[in-house]
Amino acid sequence: MVEENRSSVIITAHHYVLKNTTVASGEWEGMQRNKNGEWEPHYHGYFPQGTPQGASFLYWVDSKPDSGAFESVLSAAPSSVDLWLGAHTHTFPDDTYGGKSHIERRWDTTFINAAGLTLYHSAPGTNVPRSWLLTFTDGSDEVSARCYLHSNDFAPQGWYPKFDRVIKLSKPFKMPAGK
Repeated sequence: MVEENRSSVIITAHHYVLKNTTVASGEWEGMQRNKNGEWEPHYHGYFPQGTPQGASFLYWVDSKPDSGAFESVLSAAPSSVDLWLGAHTHTFPDDTYGGKSHIERRWDTTFINAAGLTLYHSAPGTNVPRSWLLTFTDGSDEVSARCYLHSNDFAPQGWYPKFDRVIKLSKPFKMPAGK
């Protein structure tokens, strides 16, 4: 579908982000070692049978571990996908674990870790209920991304301007005819 729609602005929505794209999406970044050196949950639960080294990113594709299937498509055709929305890692808006934030650019694709609308899904004190408003303007090659906090557990409830971003698209956004 991506290859057949090269003239379009392409936005994809997934549960996972790709490896090394947003906060805590690298190998073992969903885990941490305890004082005894054993792996335990950090962002994600620890399940030895569940390949914990890939707990924070799309690890299995077509039954192949760490296949890089999507990464190779994006690497071969930069700008073919404008936005990749994922929502797997629940954490506070300013988190930059692994040197990556919630909005990062790779292969000329902007990745947004858009998780989550729950206060209790992950470790206490790390999850902040939030959502994102993406504003597209007909004829513009930019989209604004604004973060809204749904509670005052992290900062005052409401818009969180510290995390506002303007994202460059590969081409101007065109509103579909008749919309």
